Amino acid sequence: MTNNRKIGEGREENTAQKITPFLTFSDQAEEAVKRYVSIFKDSRIISMVRGEAGGPIVKGKVLNATFELDGARFMAMDGGPYFSFAQGTSLFVSCDTQEEIDRLWQGLSEGGEKQPCGWLKDKFGVSWQIVPSVLGEMMSDPKSGNSARVMEALLKMSKIDIKILTKAYAQRK
Repeated sequence: MTNNRKIGEGREENTAQKITPFLTFSDQAEEAVKRYVSIFKDSRIISMVRGEAGGPIVKGKVLNATFELDGARFMAMDGGPYFSFAQGTSLFVSCDTQEEIDRLWQGLSEGGEKQPCGWLKDKFGVSWQIVPSVLGEMMSDPKSGNSARVMEALLKMSKIDIKILTKAYAQRK
């Protein structure tokens, strides 16, 4: 069973995702979309529509971009100088391996700002959380491990290191 529907001229639209994050950049949507697609596996630009003369968006700027990152659908546009990103909203990326954390951290933080506990702000001002998938289990299961030590270790990190968290989790109280 596919989650796609035909939308004309042999094109299909993914209908499995009900909620799509929409990122409004001041004026770097195209650069951001291309960078994100180059960093995440299984990613692609689906469409890029540019503003035309006399339209609501400056001619040549992105009126609407639709793209996928690791199979998740996103949309973006250039909204002008009135738009910026707030740190309280972030894109949370659950990573299965240290290699994935390292690769995404390097690619997304380049030109941006590295922050504590797996957070970073990319060069476009978008906040990301690059987090190992095992962290939730370590933090929510104090009977099997030491979640307090995990939190102590996490608070000392910028980019998260799974080995250090695992060692902290294994320490007996």
